[in-house]
Amino acid sequence: MKIIEIKSHVLQCDMPEELGYSQQYYAKRTAHLVEVTTDEGITGWGECFGPGNVAIANKTIVERVIAPMVIGMDPLDRDVIWHKVYNLLRDHGQKGMPIQSLSGVDIALWDIAGKVVGLPIHKLIGGAHRTDVAAYGYGMMLKRESVEDHVARFTDEAAAIIGMGFGAAKMKTGLGPREDVRLCEAVAKGVGEARFMVDANHCYTTSDAFYVGRALEELGAYWFEEPVAPEDHDGYRELRAGLKVNISGGEAEFARWGWRSILENRGLDIAQPEVCALGGITEYLRVLALCHAHFTPVINHVWGSAIAVATNLQLLAAMPPMPGGLHPWEPMLEFDTTENRFRDNLLADPLDIQGQVARSKGRVSIPTGPGLGVEPDRDFIAHYEIG
Repeated sequence: MKIIEIKSHVLQCDMPEELGYSQQYYAKRTAHLVEVTTDEGITGWGECFGPGNVAIANKTIVERVIAPMVIGMDPLDRDVIWHKVYNLLRDHGQKGMPIQSLSGVDIALWDIAGKVVGLPIHKLIGGAHRTDVAAYGYGMMLKRESVEDHVARFTDEAAAIIGMGFGAAKMKTGLGPREDVRLCEAVAKGVGEARFMVDANHCYTTSDAFYVGRALEELGAYWFEEPVAPEDHDGYRELRAGLKVNISGGEAEFARWGWRSILENRGLDIAQPEVCALGGITEYLRVLALCHAHFTPVINHVWGSAIAVATNLQLLAAMPPMPGGLHPWEPMLEFDTTENRFRDNLLADPLDIQGQVARSKGRVSIPTGPGLGVEPDRDFIAHYEIG
């Protein structure tokens, strides 16, 4: 079997409303799918992390840089392909967009491997430790409105997410430390007895993160995500040592070498690798092993289309309990509750995550079909694809 074609499909649409996080506002939704075709007619699908113009740039890397390196190779030689591409790109990008692009190709190769043997990816990894997984709802985004309007909306949205059946809710911050504490208080009120988490998208200095983090201790937040810049390893270590709330992060880290540094630094209570960015499934499994070797639990970062969601469901099924026991610590599926047609309408047979959550007490089943266990609708792709 040989790879004969690798194509990128960048999908884009207008969102119903503008939303924001601590770094920017955005009004368009983007997804970057990768399609790998073989000479035996088996096609695999993957996804690259990165919105907007980043996705367009990554499309060029996939089709003009990576594809010529691997056309003609056996798609089952995933590790050989991964190292060939990484080694040839090492001088040009050990992190960032080249590795995001490699991620989408690698995921598609795993999809092909599962289809060749007729098994889901979690079977190829070693089996399912669980057949379903708890999901948490992600919402409470920033808008161009007053702090008072944010406070009222965040309370209502938090209550609504828990009302959908999710066992926990995650919010955004980014208005400023004092204003953000008010937002956190609103969400704590809205979730009632349920868990809530706070995602800062690395907008704070260490001192401001301590200010917000101490408030989160009092409010009982479960974790404080990306409180400072991902490069600030000292800040992460200081925050973890000085705060009771769990410190989480890692979505902006790439490959085993970057992850080795942040894990040895002991700055994370919870690791959040992003499989569509860090190097795909092949590299994710190495990062997971590193995390567990450091006794750091993992809750995957999930952002993107139904391909990204399906990929993460396969990985969550195969994730060993850590450290183990009668009632071990368990991972969760991150689910963005804002409108996303590239997740909800992309597949020929939709995953219906929100429906599953409502029917199954906040839990989502792991797909059992070959490979990722899902297939995109080509007509849908054609409708939303941009040049």
